[in-house]
Amino acid sequence: MNENIYIMPDVSILKAIGEKFRFLRLRRNITQKQLAEDTLLSLSTIKKIEKGEIASFDSFLRVLRMLHKLDCLTTLVEEEDLTPSEYYKLRQSAKKHLRKRATKAKTQSKSQIPTQNTFSKW
Repeated sequence: MNENIYIMPDVSILKAIGEKFRFLRLRRNITQKQLAEDTLLSLSTIKKIEKGEIASFDSFLRVLRMLHKLDCLTTLVEEEDLTPSEYYKLRQSAKKHLRKRATKAKTQSKSQIPTQNTFSKW
């Protein structure tokens, strides 16, 4: 895949991933049926994934795990190292965006609530 991934349509990216899964499965000498059993997915799901029809992220992760390719997601799950000042700024900006709780409306005392007798005086 020589194209820049950022300009590729999603369908093309999914198709390329499916083809890569197929290539890796065949290189490891695993049948689609074996992969389906190992990932607890149906055979039809494995076939769809290899066509680029990846319907769920869960299925995607299961196949990555069985093909020993989960490390491609390492950068997504690594903790970012923040300096104390960066951490403080991040916490402060998060506090600014919190929604404020609604205040309760003050309830009227019984003497302020109009009664039927009040209306009859008019």
